[in-house]
Amino acid sequence: MNLFIKKTTTIAFAFLIMCKLYAQTDRRDKALFKEKSNEYYEQIQKGIQTYEAPKKNKPLAYRMDFTGIDIPKSVDEFKTIFSQKPESQGETGTCWCFSTTSFYESEIKRISGQDIQLSELYTVYWEYVEKAKEFVRTRGTSLFDEGSETGDVAKMMKIYGVVPLESYSGLKPGQQFHNHKKMVEEMKSYLTFLKTSNQWNSDEVTATIKSIMNFHMGEPPTIVNVAGKKLSPLEYLKLIAQINPEDYVDIMSLMDSPYWTQAEYKVPDNWWHSAEYYNIPLTEFMSIIKRTIKNGYSISIGGDVSESGMDSKLGVALVPTYDLPSAYIDEYSRQFRFSNGSTTDDHAMHLVGYADRTNGTWFLIKDSGSGGHNNQSAPGYWYMHEDFVKLKMTTITIHKDAVKDILVKFQKK
Repeated sequence: MNLFIKKTTTIAFAFLIMCKLYAQTDRRDKALFKEKSNEYYEQIQKGIQTYEAPKKNKPLAYRMDFTGIDIPKSVDEFKTIFSQKPESQGETGTCWCFSTTSFYESEIKRISGQDIQLSELYTVYWEYVEKAKEFVRTRGTSLFDEGSETGDVAKMMKIYGVVPLESYSGLKPGQQFHNHKKMVEEMKSYLTFLKTSNQWNSDEVTATIKSIMNFHMGEPPTIVNVAGKKLSPLEYLKLIAQINPEDYVDIMSLMDSPYWTQAEYKVPDNWWHSAEYYNIPLTEFMSIIKRTIKNGYSISIGGDVSESGMDSKLGVALVPTYDLPSAYIDEYSRQFRFSNGSTTDDHAMHLVGYADRTNGTWFLIKDSGSGGHNNQSAPGYWYMHEDFVKLKMTTITIHKDAVKDILVKFQKK
């Protein structure tokens, strides 16, 4: 009996072993590609790098202390004109286009009541094409760079029209911010080669510049669909956006050209040397800005934003008394800074609102640059005091109907 049990137990055990072996041979395991990751090891490496890296103190910036000063703290404190939400220009020098495109979006709303976002990068694309053509025409003496002026958006509109933002963002799939550093380096390197090789074939140059931009930004559309109808960008400008580029004028206030004459804005970014700026006295310049914003017109505005009285976290731009007391801000102090280079045309923005306070008028300035987007209370905006505009803002682009009384004076000259 015991022998029988032992044999039975042995057979059962052997059967179980065979079942297990069969089960193992029957399994079909699979594999897939996974991102290699060891977060703790990465944490170790970061810790080592932090400890071993040379300690660098961030340079301190000499900035105004706004403690105890009555400054705006919210967009809600301003009377505003319709504008689209702030967009970032990313790592590009295209403020001239972002600001003025925003301005034209507000104009579309004012004129036809439509809520349309336009493509900034469509205009930027064709601006580079025109710059390349001029570079060839002048045999390399014309400026080819990222900057331009607010008035050039209308210039590009006349030639190439506009398209809605949804049809051309200028961003590649997965790209969050615009970054034109490599693209511009490639284009400038190519154009430098042209000067050394003396190869000035305009069609070939244009095609090469386009191919570089197509790789980095994507190719812009030649047709847009609106309610099932195909329109060219020029047709979209006229029939949908209903903007006439001829209706807009550029105004400056500088003493290096006679007042009440049209003159050239003498800065590098005026690369096509436009001499169509209406030059007016500073008192008239400030009067236009104040009354037109109160009358429902927004303004594309350009000037200098590298001042001690700017705090990007607070979003405030004010002229400190240690720089220049308010009573001494006039056309002479303004021109002095422009002539010695401490005022430049380094940034363009969109003036969309105002607030009259006990310490003067403040303007709400929409900004595509990183400074405006660093505003902790309202990313994408500056609260700019009228003294700052008076001293540091040099040009504006505006609808001619807003300045009829000014333009009439030029016609009489």
